[in-house]
Amino acid sequence: MEILTEKHEGKTILRLNEERLDAHNSAELKDWILKVLEDGTQNLVIDLAEVRFIDSSGLGALLSGYKNAALRSCNFALAGLQPRVKSVFELTRLHRVFDIHVSSQEALTSG
Repeated sequence: MEILTEKHEGKTILRLNEERLDAHNSAELKDWILKVLEDGTQNLVIDLAEVRFIDSSGLGALLSGYKNAALRSCNFALAGLQPRVKSVFELTRLHRVFDIHVSSQEALTSG
């Protein structure tokens, strides 16, 4: 899995350069998020702009990251959901759980 890490004004962005977030790579994302949180990140944004497909394993990895962030009192947000991915979040009602932004730029400028 190709993940780029960027830091901007106290926020860390993980950009997923993958078209799919599924059973084949979700464990790697889960581990990556945990490592970033353990390194002391207080504001984490997962940029999903390149992701065109997500399955239950991908959702599980993101939920795990959300829970780990909450345990550490860290902010956790998602950004750049493509229409198909966004519809999965809406069908599973996870759009009510996650802080979701249109873009990573918007996530950076939000409180």
